Amino acid sequence: MKGKVVFVGAGPGAPDLITVRGARVLAEADIIIWASSLVSPDLVAGHKRGAELIDSASASLEDLTPMYERARDEGLLVARVHTGDPAIYGATAEQRDQCRAVGIAFESIPGVSAFSAAAAAAEVELTLPEVAQSLILTRLEGGRTPMPPRERVREFARHGTTMALYLSAARNRALQEELLAGGYPPETPVIIGHKVSWPDEVLIRCRLDELSATMKDHHWWKHTVILVGPALAEAPVAKRSHLYHPGFRHEYRAADPAAADDLRTKGARA
Repeated sequence: MKGKVVFVGAGPGAPDLITVRGARVLAEADIIIWASSLVSPDLVAGHKRGAELIDSASASLEDLTPMYERARDEGLLVARVHTGDPAIYGATAEQRDQCRAVGIAFESIPGVSAFSAAAAAAEVELTLPEVAQSLILTRLEGGRTPMPPRERVREFARHGTTMALYLSAARNRALQEELLAGGYPPETPVIIGHKVSWPDEVLIRCRLDELSATMKDHHWWKHTVILVGPALAEAPVAKRSHLYHPGFRHEYRAADPAAADDLRTKGARA
């Protein structure tokens, strides 16, 4: 008999933000491993009768090995539930190694990450033409888990593009200082998302130089994602995307000649 472990992205919190594929695996799983400290219990409430639910909030990687071995021997389906997207700070690389060592098949199902959910809740686009065309996902260095030496918030901030910061809420003063030192102006827009998509979600806008004070006022130190960058400004876009411009030609649409001339006068290729 062959069992299987499926790493399921649970999304940011709301049960209806899990993917259809992820929900199907949770409904079919024989064993569901989930962390009550990170994942809403509503997400696992639809399990099948007889499914075994294991709270991994206090478990180590080694604690899960016997469960995987049993799933392998008995041909069971294991749903290993991760908050957000398993590929982002999910510690799934070593879990795949664990599955290989045990000899059980595995696969991953992506999920909606907190940065994406926060952008949706704030009604912002993270990439705007000629403002920000890149997105940096990172966390503040100096915590208990070392960062690679070249991956410092200050250095990333020099790009001036949109940044999403995870696992940094507890050290918000240092985070603010590093972002400013990297070159973001003090008035740079910031969106702080706490427990995004949960019933008690809080979303706050502030300037970068108000980031630390705002977070301290709310006593946020976990379940918080921080978005920073000029694309987050509450103002009409200065430059529209070419994608829907009538003067922009692509394989499904011819360009309007007059609109194309207008684009060219602004230095764009129609």
